[in-house]
Amino acid sequence: MNMSFLQELFNSITQRDALLRRRNNEHITPDHAHMIEACHVLLESDGEASSITLASRALALYRRLDDEQKQRFFERMAEEFAADPERIDAAYEAYREARDNHHLQTLFNVCEPRRQELLRRLNLASGGTYELVRMREDLLRMMDHSSDLGAINADFIHLFGSWFNRGFLVLKRIDWNTPASILEKIIRYEAVHEIHDWNDLRRRLDSRDRRCFAFFHPAIGDEPLIFVEVALHKGLPKQIQPILEDSQHDLDDPMTADTAAFFGISNCQTGLRGISFGNFLIKQVVQELKLELPQLRHFVTLSPVPGFRHWLEQHYVEESGRLSDDAQQTLALLDAPDWHEQPEQAEKLKAVVKPLAAHYLLEEKNRHGLPLNAVARFHLGNGASLHRVNWLGDISRKGLKQSAGLMVNYLYALDDIERNHENYIANATVACSSEVRDLGRRARKMTKGETVK
Repeated sequence: MNMSFLQELFNSITQRDALLRRRNNEHITPDHAHMIEACHVLLESDGEASSITLASRALALYRRLDDEQKQRFFERMAEEFAADPERIDAAYEAYREARDNHHLQTLFNVCEPRRQELLRRLNLASGGTYELVRMREDLLRMMDHSSDLGAINADFIHLFGSWFNRGFLVLKRIDWNTPASILEKIIRYEAVHEIHDWNDLRRRLDSRDRRCFAFFHPAIGDEPLIFVEVALHKGLPKQIQPILEDSQHDLDDPMTADTAAFFGISNCQTGLRGISFGNFLIKQVVQELKLELPQLRHFVTLSPVPGFRHWLEQHYVEESGRLSDDAQQTLALLDAPDWHEQPEQAEKLKAVVKPLAAHYLLEEKNRHGLPLNAVARFHLGNGASLHRVNWLGDISRKGLKQSAGLMVNYLYALDDIERNHENYIANATVACSSEVRDLGRRARKMTKGETVK
């Protein structure tokens, strides 16, 4: 049987039905009650063709809801499509009596919220996967105003973890010959270093010393999930500006590079927040680069330290008494808008800020006992080590504001990745170089008021 023909037939039926329904109901303003009713009808459907049509109708209704109605829909969804407590109790009692796999499976089945089956059926619609990603984006935004939607979010995470399994992801190199529809999305989704225009994009994609790779999913077409920008380099890069500026020259020959620097990793779909792609992406990109350029020896990032400046200002205010008087006076130089352009001031700040940055990355933890900094959590969790703190690595306005001008090299040493990852997962161990460890010791001396040597 020709499955593509059947899929095209279902899509044709779905699209024709959606068009007729829009024409017949344009005068009706849907609300959350219409959406809830459509969901009940969908769950009661038996046939696949009818389920596809009903799923398309439900998603079309959802798209027409305003934020208030979406909020009310999610609230009712959390309650009306939960698991049945009485069925759970009965299945548990049966399992306690029998203690066999049959009753255990029954218990598993009744414990699953009906919301998960509803989401599976909504996913039957043409384009349903991407519609559900957008739906979760709405949910995450609404969770800021309601604490009762966490169960729905858990359902999305559970299902997306399977639907966006690494086995379904497709790695593609992005270059200047990539379709314009995708290139426009790369410009829009760049989250680390803004792409200013098409010329800027071409510099990043079409130069001999640049590479860009992205993950795609067959169910959502040309929407990238995550992409990484790479600069080929001689030695480990310390500053981002030379990489981003047009005036810099390419390497004459990529084969002369010994380092691949990941300088921008951007998650594209807010609705997939919490679904990990970056670890797979980096490891596969390393493999791709090694095949193309076997002489590469080092794989590092050039990463920002978002939140560091805010943390610094919150914890080392003058009244805290945590720093020596000299260090506290030096830290106050950060208040000058052009401090990074004054060599004497910058050198004084370097002696104080770099050690405090090492302390921040090594010692400051969140409530789960993991590094407070999200970028550090990402790379350390992937098996990288904290290799170097780079002074004045990013002197852009954004870099000065969020990171006090610092950037960090996280090193992906191929022989150490698995060990670092296992130690981090098991013990929250932060793998780091001796240079960073020495900076951390200097920070401890400063906070005790001792002289730094």
